[in-house]
Amino acid sequence: MTENLIRASLETLHMIGLSTLWTIVGGSGLGVILFVTRSNGLAPNGVVNRVLGVIVNIGRSAPFIILMVAISSLTRLIAGTTIGSAAAVVPLSVAAIPFFARLVESALIEVDPGLIEAAEAMGARRRGIVWRVLVPEALPALVRGLTVTIVALTGYSAMAGAIGGGGLGDLAVRFGYHRYQTEYLIVSVVLLIVLVQIVQFVGDLAARRLDHR
Repeated sequence: MTENLIRASLETLHMIGLSTLWTIVGGSGLGVILFVTRSNGLAPNGVVNRVLGVIVNIGRSAPFIILMVAISSLTRLIAGTTIGSAAAVVPLSVAAIPFFARLVESALIEVDPGLIEAAEAMGARRRGIVWRVLVPEALPALVRGLTVTIVALTGYSAMAGAIGGGGLGDLAVRFGYHRYQTEYLIVSVVLLIVLVQIVQFVGDLAARRLDHR
């Protein structure tokens, strides 16, 4: 049992870790574009903003299990298979990127507009305003948003395991449910809860340390 739990735990951490990395990259960029192209943004562009907004909303509203099945061809193209923790990273990332993008956009909107005006008055360029003014000021909110996203990814990873993604979800279903070995089910749930608590604690601590208000 111990060996199975260790293997499943490592698979879950692998899924969450890689998908978090891709989510930060894709979600941050998408969130910044959504903010910048708003009607009162640094580079207003209604067409781009509306198109990206629709795509993000569709991505956020699609149930994860349905999304995982729907993009199975894309998963096979990228990962070479649709089974296992490596394959699960693709749908996990696709599901989390639009979710995190909205959180990034919201965090940037909360930044005091006066700071942007001051930077513009000093001749700062758009890129400089985004990365030297907006992102540093919004960092505590961005960390909180990332924490929420990782917690959501933990739940998604368990669902991915239920349909062949590996990890603790797969262990709980195969052994705890189908084979009626309740101890696997209980321990898997407890480990997922502990993981969520650790992520939440670290995220809250980091956000408080970064918040200088």
